Amino acid sequence: MRDPYSVLGVGRTASADDLKKAYRKLAKQYHPDMHPGNSTMETKFKEVSTAYDFLSDPERRARYDRGEIDATGQEKGFNFKNARSGGGFGGFNSRAGTGRQKAGGGFSGFSAEDIFSDLFGQGDVRGGSAKMKGEDYHVTVTVDFLDALKGTQREITLPDGRKLKITIPKGTEDGKTLRLKGQGQAGLGGAQAGDAQCKIKIRPHAHFTRKGRDVHLDLPVTLGEAINGAKINVPTMDGVVALKIPEGSNTGTSLRLKGKGVPGGGDFRGDQYVTLKVVLPDAPDHDLRKALEKWEKRNRYDPRAKMGL
Repeated sequence: MRDPYSVLGVGRTASADDLKKAYRKLAKQYHPDMHPGNSTMETKFKEVSTAYDFLSDPERRARYDRGEIDATGQEKGFNFKNARSGGGFGGFNSRAGTGRQKAGGGFSGFSAEDIFSDLFGQGDVRGGSAKMKGEDYHVTVTVDFLDALKGTQREITLPDGRKLKITIPKGTEDGKTLRLKGQGQAGLGGAQAGDAQCKIKIRPHAHFTRKGRDVHLDLPVTLGEAINGAKINVPTMDGVVALKIPEGSNTGTSLRLKGKGVPGGGDFRGDQYVTLKVVLPDAPDHDLRKALEKWEKRNRYDPRAKMGL
């Protein structure tokens, strides 16, 4: 993958909000629904999504910035864990000895086991008398906004290569960590295995946002729909529903769709709030201009009067 900062068009000092804004802008631009059948746009959308997933994980971003991993998440330096799992350190003998330097450059008096025994207080690791719970594995899974609301399943790959299918509960929030008991590294001396800590990252939606258990949507409407009222189709997490726009609506008018928000405990669900935004044509024609001029001559009003401006 290319440099994820370049893919999103942001600098290395970009904040989390900057990343989200950049992603949402590009997601709208390249989304496959906007370009059906266009494989180039689909590829760009996937690249943008992958770059956001990578940089929105603080740990991976920090390691990438330090040069420890590349843009695919692969290690670029020495793997500390390999030494502990039996690979040893270059230049050190894996057996205990007298502490003399060997002709080959190793030290017969030191071993990886000795070092980790001192560091972690494991006692006589070689004798098998010590016990220590296995380390936890930490993985991050990124899911789409609507999948997190509805609940979904994903297959994850643990650091040891094992693959697990996990269930992400409906209504899961961004940053939620799922604990998979006993799926971490094996313990020492027969001790219990660690756990797998699976952190959920939710990819922002191009149109929906979430606040607690409620879903919010900004909906553009025409001048005529706002003045005269209308019934228009509105997207929800359950699909499209018809929404009645009252006569005389204005930008900022908020309409509630009860029970169309995020699922909670039991049968409870939040609501969806639709905020109207009156949008004029890109180029108002002569007839519209004349009609407004005629109307304004008979109906003077100051929309800024209440602000004291």
